[in-house]
This record gives sequence, structure tokens and C-alpha cells, in this order.
Amino acid sequence: MRVRHPDCPQWGVGQVQSVVGDRVTVNFENLGKVMIRTEHVALVPLDSDKP
Repeated sequence: MRVRHPDCPQWGVGQVQSVVGDRVTVNFENLGKVMIRTEHVALVPLDSDKP
């Protein structure tokens, strides 16, 4: 799944790597791998039919 961080658009598009409970590991194009807790941040999913 491709996502964006709502507060950090400079990170670019991220690809979800894994989900364990409320912890999501995302590999962002401009930052690299980040672990995000969904209780604090609501990642924005991108349309799957758009690049």
C-alpha cells in the first residue's frame, strides 16, 4: 500500500512494509524506513490506480 504522512509531505510517497498492531513500518522515497504509530498519526492512503 502506498501512503503519505499528513504532516511531512517532504518525505514523499511511502510504501507500507509491515503492520504489527498500531505500528506501521513505511519506506518513504525521500527519508527511508520509518516506524509510525497509528494512534498518533493517520497515514493518508493513495489511490492504487495512480502512480
